[in-house]
Amino acid sequence: MKVTILGSGTSTGVPVIGCACRVCRSKSPRDRRSRCSVLVQESGLNILIDTSIDLREQMLRHNVDRIDAILFTHPHADHIFGLDDVRRYNLMQGGPIPCYGDDNTLKCLQRAFGYAFRPGPPGGAVPQVNYTVVEEPFDLQGTRVIPIPVWHGPMRILAYRIGDFAYVVDTNRIDEPSLELLKGVRTLVLDGLRPKPHPTHYSIPQAVEIARRIGANCAYLTHLTHDVLHEELEKELPQGVRPAYDGLAFSV
Repeated sequence: MKVTILGSGTSTGVPVIGCACRVCRSKSPRDRRSRCSVLVQESGLNILIDTSIDLREQMLRHNVDRIDAILFTHPHADHIFGLDDVRRYNLMQGGPIPCYGDDNTLKCLQRAFGYAFRPGPPGGAVPQVNYTVVEEPFDLQGTRVIPIPVWHGPMRILAYRIGDFAYVVDTNRIDEPSLELLKGVRTLVLDGLRPKPHPTHYSIPQAVEIARRIGANCAYLTHLTHDVLHEELEKELPQGVRPAYDGLAFSV
């Protein structure tokens, strides 16, 4: 399995508009963070997790010419507003793309992208998706996907486990049954917003502790803000925990 971090930044992206802090002025490409999404390539499938606002640029940057399925974690704008760019894949692949997520995400997608979920005039260029509400493990052409409920403040959202890899973003609480579903993963991508606490995201110290409890061999922290300079964080984190960055790719 190959995993590519397409975007590693928080909802504002980094640099932040109108900000002149040292991170936003950094010349390091690892401090330039587009909005969160990830590509999982397994058994010949290209599985996209979330359609970030920056999806078009991410797909062009990594020469992604096919999307076989989309998994949605939750319906916040930075994770869904790239859905319209899926229409290019519909044209290339000749049909709708299967999408998966919880019921709340489906309802929000139907409100935000109503034109994609109702009949329209012929010839209209709209994203075509077949959405399935998931609560239990399911198969994607032989690849087992486990949706795992976690909490984003008061909102119940989904993390995903595929084999020995798990993607857990935009969360500040994982209940014990969900922690059990995450046990045994070898590589974990986990929300770690910034050093100080936040009401709906894990702080970096909290994320390090959760990664330790899950027991992954390697954990990458994502959804990073402009409070985090990549080079400094890389030196501060304990062994087995690293900051993610746009374009990071690894095998599981």
